[in-house]
Amino acid sequence: MNLSKKSPVTVWLGIGVVMLMIQILLGGITRLTGSGLSITEWQPLLGALPPLSKQGWEQSFQKYQQIAQFKQVNSHFSLSDYQHIFFWEWLHRNWARLMGLVFIVPFLYFIIQKKIKKDMIRPLMVLFILGGFQGLIGWVMVQSGLNDTDVRVSHIRLAIHFISALFLLCYLLWFTLKLSVPASRRIVAPQSTTLQVFLLVLLLMQLVYGAFMAGSHAALHAATWPDINGSFVPAGLLSPDNLTYRLFYDPLVIQFVHRNLAYIIALLIIVWYFQTGKVERNSFLHRYRSLPLLLVLLQITLGVFALINSPFKSSIYFSLLHQLTGMLLLMTLVTAYFLSVKSVKPIH
Repeated sequence: MNLSKKSPVTVWLGIGVVMLMIQILLGGITRLTGSGLSITEWQPLLGALPPLSKQGWEQSFQKYQQIAQFKQVNSHFSLSDYQHIFFWEWLHRNWARLMGLVFIVPFLYFIIQKKIKKDMIRPLMVLFILGGFQGLIGWVMVQSGLNDTDVRVSHIRLAIHFISALFLLCYLLWFTLKLSVPASRRIVAPQSTTLQVFLLVLLLMQLVYGAFMAGSHAALHAATWPDINGSFVPAGLLSPDNLTYRLFYDPLVIQFVHRNLAYIIALLIIVWYFQTGKVERNSFLHRYRSLPLLLVLLQITLGVFALINSPFKSSIYFSLLHQLTGMLLLMTLVTAYFLSVKSVKPIH
């Protein structure tokens, strides 16, 4: 897809997709650097500026010193250490503000210039509302760690924040594809669409458990591969006692589910690859089908490296690339599904 040959509206939406991807990665950096609780207040407008004086920085630092993360984990922090983690959270929030501007200003311009058709207004307004709701979810997540007992945010709320961001990304991607790809370039592939839907459901579960892994620091409980601390099945996994609780809170069970979902998804993508090899060779789908396969193999490899390096600082790079590849895998599967169905109503 060459955005330079598309309409200004399509280019604008394409920029939005890229900016949202960057925002999700900034969220990953914020989590990996332990920066998410550095700003203890939510000020949608006034919070755009960092402290502008030494006194302002001291006041902000003093507020951070009141929460458990500082008292139990970062009590050795100097002001400069605090400023470092403050930067990433501040950048994450300000990038969200920038995305809001990049959305609303061109949107109003395109409305005035009558470049946006009536059937585009409602989806775009839904997109704007979802973006604002995402910010609210983010603050609810942060609040879960602003207390005297928790040293990090709730991994359940982290997963909700992460999945809602990915839903927003897929919604924007789908809308952009509807404007960019004509129906003539799609092909009906009923032999693969059922499997694609199943893959998307499994990948959604996998991404949820990826957030659980990150939020609970489950990798540190078993930084071994292919086994999990010498065993392939955590002790007591098959016991019905407290199974629901362990699925959500036991680090070893979370890691077991996350690992095995990855293997299952990889096998199913291999099956899907051969299924889509039967579609018309000149179609987008046929030429596109290798990408999900390459991404899932890369995703597993990066996951292994992130896991075995989790006790070391180098894990941040593998973890970030692991998150990026997971996001790209989701986008490629959504795009593959879009290319496989003709029931999508085009936007003119």
